[in-house]
Amino acid sequence: QVQLVESGGGLVQPGGSLRLSCAASGFTFVNYAMAWYRQAPGKERELVASIGNVGPLTSYVDSVKGRFTISRNNAQNTVYLQMNGLKPEDTAVYYCNARLRGTTVWGWGQGTQVTVTS
Repeated sequence: QVQLVESGGGLVQPGGSLRLSCAASGFTFVNYAMAWYRQAPGKERELVASIGNVGPLTSYVDSVKGRFTISRNNAQNTVYLQMNGLKPEDTAVYYCNARLRGTTVWGWGQGTQVTVTS
């Protein structure tokens, strides 16, 4: 059974940092690119960042470039999102998922709430 368990969210002031983690199980993690998505209230879920399965290839949505960094540990089946310079518009529920040929692979986990407010 595939499980994606996101953690690390919280309440932070503008300019602050958070590190999100996603523990994956139930599939061969190293075979898949992984990605972080977010969904803000009243908005559609959007792709934030992705990382290749074994190489360093990463991509980011323009709004987070230079502030967020995606990484993965294939030995621990975990993907991370380091978020620096947080802005109120980063407020959302953040989710991880595997990606294959440009689409998500699995169902969604519970996500982790990130709230940026002064």
